[in-house]
Amino acid sequence: MANIFYIGDTYHGATSAHRAHALERLGHKVFVSDPYKKFSKPLQSPWQYPLHYRTGFRFLQSAVFKWLEAEIKKAGNIDIIWIDSGELIGPKCVQLLRSTNHPVILFNVDDPTGSRDGHRFDLVVKSIPYYDLIVVVRKESEDEFLSLNAKKVLRVFRSYDEVAHRPFDNVTEIPSKYRSKVAFIGTWMRQENRDEFLLALLENGIPISIWGNRWNKSKHWDKLKSVHRGGSLSGRDYVAAIQGADICLGFLSKGNRDLHTQRSLEVPFSKGLFCAERTSEHLELYTEGKEAVFWQDAEECIAICKNLLVDQELREQIKENGKNKVESLKIGNEDICRQVLSIFSIK
Repeated sequence: MANIFYIGDTYHGATSAHRAHALERLGHKVFVSDPYKKFSKPLQSPWQYPLHYRTGFRFLQSAVFKWLEAEIKKAGNIDIIWIDSGELIGPKCVQLLRSTNHPVILFNVDDPTGSRDGHRFDLVVKSIPYYDLIVVVRKESEDEFLSLNAKKVLRVFRSYDEVAHRPFDNVTEIPSKYRSKVAFIGTWMRQENRDEFLLALLENGIPISIWGNRWNKSKHWDKLKSVHRGGSLSGRDYVAAIQGADICLGFLSKGNRDLHTQRSLEVPFSKGLFCAERTSEHLELYTEGKEAVFWQDAEECIAICKNLLVDQELREQIKENGKNKVESLKIGNEDICRQVLSIFSIK
């Protein structure tokens, strides 16, 4: 087993925290250093954060470097260094970590070489040649990182967490406030048109429920607010809303060139019926109509929902098949962490 120096957003980033816990469950000793907690003041300031985001966090680099120097000493004996996201870790910081003479991994599920996030990931792009391994989740990232002189790139699927997303043993345990017919759990995002899609479903008689932040910013808020059931969900509440829905919708982030998302794995593992856009990666993951259902547009989604809502037996069968399939793929956090570490002969 290894001593892992883990640098990531475990302060408010659930997926990063889940990976750190997965490494611990595998028996590794994990020393967590969270720059988002250390630098929470500038990163949560309503005026400082936009400045840092738009300038690629470069004005934080001197402070991050000094902080990392101290954290390395605190970590003590290290076998491997794992950086999650890496947006705050510039080239000099990565070189500092490499000076420990241990492998340095970057695990990034965003789209640093895409166009959506402006300068946010400038430091990631500049640091690419210094990592011993970079883990990504899309083909474009793999190709573009290699063209930018990455030493080694591993492409994986996103993952569910074996513990955090474990379904309830009995559906009667799910509180009534998290039961619904057709649910979407996620944030309103500008220019993603999620609100227009959901409004089309609502206006065609589909009983939708929405959980998530920023929906009041939608131009259709007056029509959607009656089906908005609360803000973002986490922990067991998140699982309850997935498992408590007859159908659980998943949307892609087009700005991030997604062909699958976290929901693509979390929903079936949590015994939800996954209903999302038909993509090559979704079809690679699941047999359509048997393990998940897919659509091309709102019209097709409406027809699918109407059919499923009157067929409980089919819904339950798809949920069961989806759960079995996603487990068979071996893409839980523990599985993915094990795969990454095996590259460095760490078991």
